[in-house]
Amino acid sequence: MPQLVIGTLEGRRVAVFAGRAHYYESGRADAMRLPLEVLKALGCTKLLLTNAAGSLRDDMQPGSVMLLSDHIAFAGTNPLIGETTEARFVPMTTAHDPEIRAGLAASARAEGVDLPEGVYCWFSGPSFETPAEIRAARVLGADAVGMSTVPEIILGRFLGLRCAAISVVTNMGAGLSDEAISHDHTKAMAPIGAAKLEKILRRFLRDGL
Repeated sequence: MPQLVIGTLEGRRVAVFAGRAHYYESGRADAMRLPLEVLKALGCTKLLLTNAAGSLRDDMQPGSVMLLSDHIAFAGTNPLIGETTEARFVPMTTAHDPEIRAGLAASARAEGVDLPEGVYCWFSGPSFETPAEIRAARVLGADAVGMSTVPEIILGRFLGLRCAAISVVTNMGAGLSDEAISHDHTKAMAPIGAAKLEKILRRFLRDGL
């Protein structure tokens, strides 16, 4: 279970999970349901997610960041499978909250950080995608791929939380560059985008957006 840290950041009360449970670790798409229910019980109303992702666009190289405008649940499962109430039929038209996204975009501009918007495609992992899968994702309209975030967005909306997410690009999708894709490479590239992400989030909180 991820560690929960509660405190004040840039004058705002925040609750932050150090890490997350991934679908590929247990085969449970609802692995983050209890942690998100805890946030809801604590009084949280907004959920901001971050992830490491592979880029499908030449203008988003490793070390860049992307604001999710929408997502594709390509993994083929759903964290609400097994929920018996009518609440399981969650509308996802505005799953990525327009107002929060606008605030994050404004914060990025104020900090001089390029923050393009794009569609995130969720693959189950833990294996990386094949070049053919990357080509398929591009045809479907994806701008980035990754192994998380979509289940949490679905659960967040189920719980009535307003959601948004930012990807840190750690690699190009398979077949789109000569780089050797690996978990070690992902971890090595993450701090570059993380520094940009920190600037955006601090400004977002400081401005009260």
